[in-house]
Amino acid sequence: MKKFLIILILFLIDRISKIYLINLQSTGIDVDFYVFPFLNFSLVWNTGVGFGLLSLEPNVFYHIITSIIVIINLVLIYYVCIIKNNQVYMIVLILGGSLGNLYDRFVYFAVPDFIDLHFNNFHWFTFNIADIFITIGIISLLYFELTNKASYFKNV
Repeated sequence: MKKFLIILILFLIDRISKIYLINLQSTGIDVDFYVFPFLNFSLVWNTGVGFGLLSLEPNVFYHIITSIIVIINLVLIYYVCIIKNNQVYMIVLILGGSLGNLYDRFVYFAVPDFIDLHFNNFHWFTFNIADIFITIGIISLLYFELTNKASYFKNV
């Protein structure tokens, strides 16, 4: 039960951040804030997968990718239910972020991204809070798998 509460909290953190910026834009405020010399908040709509890769208009391929994301989320939910060790929280992070982005794909047919990291003229892909959760979860899972002799999925 605690795992699903964490997923819900991560989902809500992501939703609140996106709703705030979408509401600002809908009132006519230009969503382009300079926070630090290396960080801007600038709202863009991502029709692709993580970090804007494979950007597509809402067509059959967009819906196929969305369907694949739904299947991956169902598999992750299954693992959250059966895994009993503490490493399940890595999957919880991935799932919390993924469900936030999946919600946007269904509602807006795009994901609002707004965090723009840059150094001089080099800009990283624009991303959102859900992408941070997903990235931290995946990196943690990879680190755990590469540094531990007992595999994560052998303990299922």
